[in-house]
Amino acid sequence: MTGAEHGRQPVRRREILREAVADALRAAVVSGEMEPGVVYSAPALAARFGVSATPVREAMLDLVREGMVDSVPNKGFRVTEISPADLDHIVELRLLIEPATVWRIVPDVPEEHLATLRAMAQRIMDHAAAGDLLSYSEADRRFHLALLAYGGNPALVQTVSQLHARTRLLGLASVARRGRLGAAAEEHLRLVELVALRDRDAARALMRAHIEQMRAADAGADADADVDWR
Repeated sequence: MTGAEHGRQPVRRREILREAVADALRAAVVSGEMEPGVVYSAPALAARFGVSATPVREAMLDLVREGMVDSVPNKGFRVTEISPADLDHIVELRLLIEPATVWRIVPDVPEEHLATLRAMAQRIMDHAAAGDLLSYSEADRRFHLALLAYGGNPALVQTVSQLHARTRLLGLASVARRGRLGAAAEEHLRLVELVALRDRDAARALMRAHIEQMRAADAGADADADVDWR
């Protein structure tokens, strides 16, 4: 191993750690485990993850750039609050983008890719059955972005990723307590089957209903959290 390669290894390990912490924080924000408006300190979060405060601060700055949290000088980070009006605007954008994109890509998804999409949808269902909201939210995000990626427009996929991050599906805990998480998860598998049937109209209608359902869940979500992240 050359000196340059040896020097790159610690840098890469640091990047991997930061990415892992960032993914965990995103999932906590998405599920509502980290509450909007509450300030969380980097040292407290670092203790929670069993790491130093540096990768936590770096990861939180990634989330600041994504609009998921705000930096609070000398205190830490606060999960961005989304007003009902903001949420309506974001969901309206998702409704403009995702159903239309799904309608367009249905004929273009290769037959040999359907098994991968089914596996991704099944993972969402498995997380729902286990009540694992953090894993559910991340699997949901990956499924939506993977499907939209068949449109060949990276800017569109990035835009939807940011919209997902901002809306955060804060109603997941409420949906789970009402026993509706499994039904929401099953819609992903139904969507794959509609793609397999090349039924673009039905796929578009299901995507629209799926997004509208999550808007209703977001509106009724509460701020209960099982973990004290502060």
